[in-house]
Amino acid sequence: MSATATAVAPGLVRAIGRWDLVAFVINGILGAGIFGLPAKVHALLGAWGIVAIVACAALIGVVIICFAEVSSRFSKTGGPYLYTTEAFGPSVGFLTGWLLWLARISGICAIAGVLAEYASFLVPAVGHGAARAMLITAVVVGVSLLHVAGVRHAARFGNVVTIAKLAPLLVFVALGLPIVVGARFDFSVHPANHEFSGAVLLLAFAFVGWESALVAQGEVRDPRRDTPFALVLGLSAVTLFYIGIQVVCVGVLPGLATSQRPLADAALQFLGPFGATLIVIGAMISMLGTINGSVLTVSRLPFAMAEAGQLPHWLATLHPRFRTPVPAIVLSAVIVLSLTISSTFTYLLTISTIARLLVFAITCAALPVLRRRATSPPALLTVPGGLTAPVAALALITWLLASTSWNETRDVLLATVAGVALLALMRLTHASTRPVDP
Repeated sequence: MSATATAVAPGLVRAIGRWDLVAFVINGILGAGIFGLPAKVHALLGAWGIVAIVACAALIGVVIICFAEVSSRFSKTGGPYLYTTEAFGPSVGFLTGWLLWLARISGICAIAGVLAEYASFLVPAVGHGAARAMLITAVVVGVSLLHVAGVRHAARFGNVVTIAKLAPLLVFVALGLPIVVGARFDFSVHPANHEFSGAVLLLAFAFVGWESALVAQGEVRDPRRDTPFALVLGLSAVTLFYIGIQVVCVGVLPGLATSQRPLADAALQFLGPFGATLIVIGAMISMLGTINGSVLTVSRLPFAMAEAGQLPHWLATLHPRFRTPVPAIVLSAVIVLSLTISSTFTYLLTISTIARLLVFAITCAALPVLRRRATSPPALLTVPGGLTAPVAALALITWLLASTSWNETRDVLLATVAGVALLALMRLTHASTRPVDP
């Protein structure tokens, strides 16, 4: 990224270049999921877990194709919130932004919890109690301060983290593939449909996070061109890594289904203690990168919604020097810390995934609406096939949502109702403070 950036005073600074955005997409996707899910997916599906990874990548790929076209129409901050507001009006837009904010908040919480689990491999005390809370607090506060200091710093940090997280994973796959034991891949037992869809739902958490880059379009130099490029390249690169990682884990780790740290345990088999330590450090760096990208989302969404008058205006306040939404960053950090310390990984993961799938569904539904409306912003990219992509995406998302458990679905619905109540309150407040015409 060059030292110069184009600023549009008094708003946000366009400091994110094309490759910075690719790094944000990769960091958003490749976070905590792949470091914890290989064991859970293998316990559900065995060797068929590799097929589930390919299926999930294809599913998310269809969704990303829809997002690529929609994002090529916009250059402001907000991502899906902005897209759905344009397509369906401010009420649907608000709910989309609210659900995306919920998804990213719960996602950060889940990732921070897994980070502490991996850190306990090096320092056992940080796996529980006060030491765990102190570690999570240090991570969330540190990343939040980085974002307060400016988006340039966050982008540079993201670039460094991308290289640092991919290097140990590349070593893991490159050295693990030659010693994979083929006999451990048993495809003779076919999983039931609900088991397969449940595993794909879990894997979906490992394939989302790219939406963080969309929310930050107001800080990208050429967002309409660079966002579709970053989405497609980022998903393709991460999918190849995921397939290689799962193959190595299945092929070298006999007790994969019960492993708490599957990549570290697999690395221990063929790289020894040093290799396991390298993977643990790589995993922690990976999670830091994802948290970094997520903080961008959970702070910019309230900022965009406050600018539109749908949240308290103080959330749209920018730091006079750094041009960053400090109140939104601080509020999000406080909520993340309170939820991370009090909730479990699987619960937060499922909440995050359900909320994101709903956001994806609404945005995919916006695609044909924006195409049909003459007043919509023009698209720089048009997906061929007419309605094939959005219809396929909606069908696949519905299939995944059908496999969710009632408890988490109920809680997402309750959070949605809370968002509706907040929007109604904001409208009443604005109506009561509006001057009366003489």
